[in-house]
Amino acid sequence: MLHFYEPTEYQPKCNALYETYHRQLFLLIPHAKIEHIGSSVNPKSFSKGDLDIDVAVSQSEFEHSISQIKRLGFQEKLNTFRTPHLCMLESQNNDDVAIQWVVAGSEFESFILFRDRLRASVDLVEQYNLLKLNSVFLSMNQYREKKSQFIRYVLSL
Repeated sequence: MLHFYEPTEYQPKCNALYETYHRQLFLLIPHAKIEHIGSSVNPKSFSKGDLDIDVAVSQSEFEHSISQIKRLGFQEKLNTFRTPHLCMLESQNNDDVAIQWVVAGSEFESFILFRDRLRASVDLVEQYNLLKLNSVFLSMNQYREKKSQFIRYVLSL
């Protein structure tokens, strides 16, 4: 069964983790654009309690910078979508942190667009929260599919 937390239950931890990782990432890759994304950045969003970070680098820095991030205890997420412009990484530090490593200017900067559209619309946040609360008895794959449909809807607006 999936469990979603209210913002006050998870956001302080996620915000502190983001600040820590932001400093570390900036030291490793100073030209990267590092942004807090996902539910933990929206003060009214329910969440599984995880932290998502978006890191955008130039195409020429993409592959090399991925090897750099592994020094912080991240590894490529297995069995997930991977392209020459997107790499999903997950922390091996038992802190439930994921990084979406993207090429700046690519279509995968949609993570930022999704975040910004939710920040601008209380109605969309309420819809997203309702989707999550109605998903507690779904499998993770079923939840991800519902979530993907919602993300596509928001990006189409």
